[in-house]
Amino acid sequence: MSFMDERQSRRYFIFILFFAAGILALCGFMGWMHGREAKRAMLERERALVSAMLEREIPPEVVAGVISEEKATEAGRDFLSKTGRTEDTNFWWLPQVQKTTVVFLLWAFAAGALLCGLLTGGTVYFLKERERLYQRAQLVVSQFAEGNFTERLWQNETGMLYRLFGAVDQLATALQAKAQSERKAREFLKDTVSDISHQLKTPVAALTMYAEIMEEEPGREETVREFSAKSLQSLERMSALIQSLLKIMRVDAGSITFEKTEVFVEELAERALGDLRTRAQAEGKTIVTEGDGRERIACDLEWTGEAVSNLIKNALDHTERGGSIRVKWERTPVMLWLSVADNGSGIAPEDIPFIFKRFYRSKNSRDVKGVGLGLPLAKAILEGQGAALSVESVQGEGSEFTISFLTNL
Repeated sequence: MSFMDERQSRRYFIFILFFAAGILALCGFMGWMHGREAKRAMLERERALVSAMLEREIPPEVVAGVISEEKATEAGRDFLSKTGRTEDTNFWWLPQVQKTTVVFLLWAFAAGALLCGLLTGGTVYFLKERERLYQRAQLVVSQFAEGNFTERLWQNETGMLYRLFGAVDQLATALQAKAQSERKAREFLKDTVSDISHQLKTPVAALTMYAEIMEEEPGREETVREFSAKSLQSLERMSALIQSLLKIMRVDAGSITFEKTEVFVEELAERALGDLRTRAQAEGKTIVTEGDGRERIACDLEWTGEAVSNLIKNALDHTERGGSIRVKWERTPVMLWLSVADNGSGIAPEDIPFIFKRFYRSKNSRDVKGVGLGLPLAKAILEGQGAALSVESVQGEGSEFTISFLTNL
């Protein structure tokens, strides 16, 4: 009987048990009352018969014998039949029976009315309490339907009803999570469209201007060549911007599954460097690696290499000719640290809280190429694999970005 787990149902059931016990007690009481009234009627009838016989001077011993007689004879039945007293006689016409019946009915109606009142009152109280509970639950569920999840259904009691409330509350939690996810998705899409529109505006305007210049001076080969090169640079910038946006959107949307494998950290560093050594050489900068070649780490080699490569590109962008970039890794009992440090311009203290935001450009780096997506993309890739990315920097002295990998190797 699982309904007994619920407090209101349990109380009502106990009330019904007491009510049933009351009915049984009433039946016993009414039986006792009927016996008492029957005895009174019988004694009253016997007194009347004895009085009549004594008035007719019937000897007392004969009267006593008549009263004590319990067996009815055929002659007696015939005599009573002649006076109209048979089984077919309406009991209402018998005064003693009539009086007894009236008294018994009065007691029965009074007791029945009392029990009916108790049953009705208890049932009405139970139904009102249940209705009040349903109304409160309906109000909360209506708020769920409107997207308001500040209140919750009650689960502080046991019973099937409260288990139902718990299931509805779980559904509300799922709806709330879905609504939040949809809201974040809409905000993400809105921000992304806004970012793309803002970032493409400048190169598109430049391409339009270059095309107009070349159209106006088609005969000047030097001008056409110059602005064709600038157009290619703008197209490359647009292509890099779109590629970076697509990557960071895929990471943010959770559509990328990082496939971790055990790789050597040295291999990861070399993959990240790629052709950046050539760029560093062309720009008069040096890149050095430092770490135990036997160290290994579990990560997605392709995407983690992309993240480390972005950190190295950022270091090259903010390092002057003659500067150096160091890629170093070392292990502690629970961590593997991989850092990318440079001796470049560093980061202003007021810029550090914002450098991992998309398209953030410091006022101190307006002449530095880039669109402000490399660091956010690196952070998203690394955090998507359970790693952490932090930065320490001194303006004018350089910066150091550190990746922290938890490891059991």
